[in-house]
Amino acid sequence: MKTKLLITLLFTLGLLAACAERNPHPMDMAQAVQNAQTKADHEALAEHYEEAAKEMQAKVDEHKKLLSQYESKSYLYGKQAQDLKAHCQRLIDVYENAAEENLSMAKLHRQM
Repeated sequence: MKTKLLITLLFTLGLLAACAERNPHPMDMAQAVQNAQTKADHEALAEHYEEAAKEMQAKVDEHKKLLSQYESKSYLYGKQAQDLKAHCQRLIDVYENAAEENLSMAKLHRQM
């Protein structure tokens, strides 16, 4: 009985750990934007948005490589090839939009 409980507990902890966010957001952005008053505050926010844009661009590059793989060797993926290509293209679009938005926010904070 104790063994089953221990296994269940370990499984549950493993599941919770897998679902936990590994890279939590370093700051409360709503609070940071609301409290930004000085040029240095806005500069820090601009740098944060630019860093986020770089991360999004890295994800775009990663998914473009995957998309290229799916397109050049679609025979390896069978019926799932079209779904994988569509999924990658959608993620590329989302990450590109996120990068653009972050750069736009950085520009606005640099102007403040």
